Amino acid sequence: MSKPEASTPRERYRAQVREEIKKHAWEQIATAGASALSLNAIAKRMGMSGPALYRYFSGRDELITALIKDAYRSLADTFRARAEAGTDLRDLAHALREWALADPQRYFLVYGTPVPGYQAPDDTTRIASEIMAVILDACAAEQVPDAPASPLEEHLQAHRAWAGQHPAPPSALRRALAFWTRLHGVLSLELAGQFTGMRFDPAHLYTAEAESVSLGVHRVWCDVG
Repeated sequence: MSKPEASTPRERYRAQVREEIKKHAWEQIATAGASALSLNAIAKRMGMSGPALYRYFSGRDELITALIKDAYRSLADTFRARAEAGTDLRDLAHALREWALADPQRYFLVYGTPVPGYQAPDDTTRIASEIMAVILDACAAEQVPDAPASPLEEHLQAHRAWAGQHPAPPSALRRALAFWTRLHGVLSLELAGQFTGMRFDPAHLYTAEAESVSLGVHRVWCDVG
């Protein structure tokens, strides 16, 4: 999704400086992690005074929020483009992995260990909900054999706030949750280097998990329920 253009030279300059600040912030995060983010260090890199930089971001939390929103927006737009082109859970799974591998630090900022002392505002989670909505759409569109509701499905039907206003049936909620948790589990371990010493290609494990979620979750329901 393209960003709206600033309407005046001053606004365009401000937007340009904010983008440069975010660029340096990502470089800091890649080197030392989000918890070590320092606006004063960024100001020094840019040849600015600390007070001057604070005219663009009021503090560390506002800068982190901007980075998180950009990351969520990037993934939401990636998923939305796939959805508009026609997609299924397998395609979304591979889109998620491609997005994560393209920029692991961006992935870890939104799906890794929370930054100490930081609380994301509500409008950040609203962007994240767009991502889940696409997954729920794909889950609801795929037909699965009728089966008695599992205990988890019954629980999710009564605890579906995480799905927003999406009308997905309990079976789709279960599949979306399996997609999200299982694939993020593999991705997080891969990006953290946990498979390195095991000497196998994690892409094959990820693909197998994506296939399992896409084709076999209803069989698990029958076994467990």
